[in-house]
Amino acid sequence: MDVRYSPDPARFQRMTTNEMREAFLVDQLFKPDEIYMIYSHIDRAIVGSAVPVKNELKLEASKKELAADYFAQRREIGILNIGGTGTVLVNSDRFELENKDCLYIGKGRRSVSFSSKNPEQPAGFYFVSYPAHITYPTLLVKQNEAEPVALGSQKEANKRTIYKYVHPNGIQSCQLVLGFTVLDEGSVWNTMAAHTHERRSEIYMYFDLPENALVCHLMGQPEETRHVVVRNGQAVISPSWSVHSGAGTSNYAFVWSMGGENQDFDDMDWVEMNRLS
Repeated sequence: MDVRYSPDPARFQRMTTNEMREAFLVDQLFKPDEIYMIYSHIDRAIVGSAVPVKNELKLEASKKELAADYFAQRREIGILNIGGTGTVLVNSDRFELENKDCLYIGKGRRSVSFSSKNPEQPAGFYFVSYPAHITYPTLLVKQNEAEPVALGSQKEANKRTIYKYVHPNGIQSCQLVLGFTVLDEGSVWNTMAAHTHERRSEIYMYFDLPENALVCHLMGQPEETRHVVVRNGQAVISPSWSVHSGAGTSNYAFVWSMGGENQDFDDMDWVEMNRLS
């Protein structure tokens, strides 16, 4: 498991492009027949993926990083499938996830494994995990059961639909908040006007980007931003002090997940456009 430490705003101002990518970009996700994970010291998030093709993949704890007997011993997990139909086995319970279905796994489930229905169209399980102190039920939510919210406009090139899965009025969790956003054709901007939220960090994982397309993801404090070039199936970890916004060369989708002190989706510190630089 890769371990990432968190630079502060002062160090961020002096970072090179490669240093920024090494600190915040997760670019090794979705490798066939592999579970890949990074452990971030930003709110102790774990970001990972599982792409079972020939083999069933079991999610196991790393003794060094987690010091746990099993992965979910002290953690909750949110999973979104961005590939073909697959199954997540949680203890003895089987959950079938189609494309853009979400599964929440509560603390204390000893066994988690992943498999695909069709190896030629494997599932692409993306997951985010945070520490948890209460056990909530493990629940599957289909895309058509998620809470949709329409935002933006075509005029502003940010017309999009947000689908909420794990949040106070949906799947209950300790601190995880998770869903995804789809931009309409012709729209390229996400989360603009930009915001920060001091009470939690946020992770964006971009997907459904056409080949050779990319997103310029903005990071940093509002008065001094930088960009990270992000491609399909890559994620960016944003500390609480950083904006998280971006523009693509085409429309796209992205999974957003948050963890920290407050689960209120609307707890955002909006940034006036004239502050951005």
